[in-house]
This record gives sequence, C-alpha cells and structure tokens, in this order.
Amino acid sequence: MRWKLTIEYKGTDYCGWQRQEDGVPSVQQAVEDAIYGFCQQRLTIHAAGRTDAGVHARGQVAHFDLEYANQNGGERDLTGYDLAKALNAHLRPQPVSIIGAQAAGEEFHARYSAVNKLYLYRIISRPGALALDDGLAWHSRKPLDAAAMHDAAQVLLGHHDFSTFRDSHCQAKSPEKTLDRLDVTAKNYDGSGGVEITVQAEARSFLHHQVRNMVGSLALVGEGKWSKQDLKAALEARDRTRGGQTAPAGGLYLMRVDY
Repeated sequence: MRWKLTIEYKGTDYCGWQRQEDGVPSVQQAVEDAIYGFCQQRLTIHAAGRTDAGVHARGQVAHFDLEYANQNGGERDLTGYDLAKALNAHLRPQPVSIIGAQAAGEEFHARYSAVNKLYLYRIISRPGALALDDGLAWHSRKPLDAAAMHDAAQVLLGHHDFSTFRDSHCQAKSPEKTLDRLDVTAKNYDGSGGVEITVQAEARSFLHHQVRNMVGSLALVGEGKWSKQDLKAALEARDRTRGGQTAPAGGLYLMRVDY
C-alpha cells in the first residue's frame, strides 16, 4: 500500500532532507530508520522537495510503499493514525514529527503530483540578538520597510527566467519558473519594538535557493539600498552576481504542498 506522510521538522541539526552516503544526519534517513524500527523494512521514501541544510518544514510531504502482511500473507489492518503514532515513537526525541498519514493511490507521487508549494521566510528586525528564535529566523539589526519590500516583490510575479535568483549548483533543466505569489507582511514581534517580517512565496516549483535569494534581494529594498526598479533590473539581468545575498537557511519553512 502506498502511504502519504505529512512531516514537520526543525532542520537546524540536519544536512537537509536528502539521505547522504557518509551518514551525516538527514531528515530522510531519520524517517526511513523509523519505518525500519516499526516494521523491519528498509524502504526509500520520496519527498515533495529536498529542503537544504538548516531549512525547516511544517508541511513536507513524502510517500512510500509498505508491505504490511499478516501470518497468512494477507494485508493487516493499519490506519493512518496507527502508522503516524508508531513512526513518531521511533522518531523521538528527534525534532521530526509525522503530523499526518493516509493511504494513497498507486498513481500518487509526493513530488510529481504536486501542483503548488508554499514557502515562508521569517526575518526578525531588532537591535538585540535572538534568544528564542536563533536558527529559526534571519536576524536583522537594521529596520526594514516591509511595505516597500512587498511593493517591489510584485515585479517578480509571473513567468520569468530566474537565473539571478538561482544557485550555481542548481540542477533544474531550465531557469524559467512561474511565481504565483510573493507577499511581504510585518507584525509586532516582542512588544519592545522588534518586528517580524514574513515573506510568503507560492509556485508549482522553485529553483535551488530561489526563495532565499529573492529574500536576500528584498532585504536590500527594505534597507533602502535598492529600489523597485533595481530589483526589476536584477531580474532582467539573468545573472546571479546581480542579485542580493542568499538569506540564511534557518529562516525558511516549507509550509504546505498542494495536490
């Protein structure tokens, strides 16, 4: 039976989603080890996207095929609730949690069946260091103009060549993507002048580091170093060296995958 998992994890201490040959801790390895602990089967799980080292998820999706037979060779009853509970028992105390499990059809594929992904990026703007959200957000000691960031972000919407925001090691066949949403909002963070700025990006798929590179460029707008036209010129240059820095991994979250 094919199972669809929805997974939440704190990526700080992992090399990313993908299992590594050298045994460095990965989220994929953690879940596959939990499956083995549950049913003694070494299986490969397939994710909607391979998040990088330090990136978090509230709604990563993965699938795998499980043979769960009784002594007579027939299928044993297994509910999604029971599967999630069993896997979580083997995942503890790691910061990885199966928050949903359900049976899926044979045609379902966590990556290729996805029609939309939502990423969220967190920036905390205040002079003082982050005590609670260290590694969970990008700390900016400078004030940022979220309204200007949002206005500029709209030039990136639509279908474009995103080479300026593409990592040099990106393996995608084409730098062209269609960005459906890029919203920047701000809210009170700590009651003492700190501001949390969130950037939400939606598209069917993204290039490697695309969201983090877009955020790095938007931060320049927020600081007043770039204008909306500067961001547009960077996009049209199709040159990574014309873009802003790559925002730190710890501020990025894969929030949701739609099918």
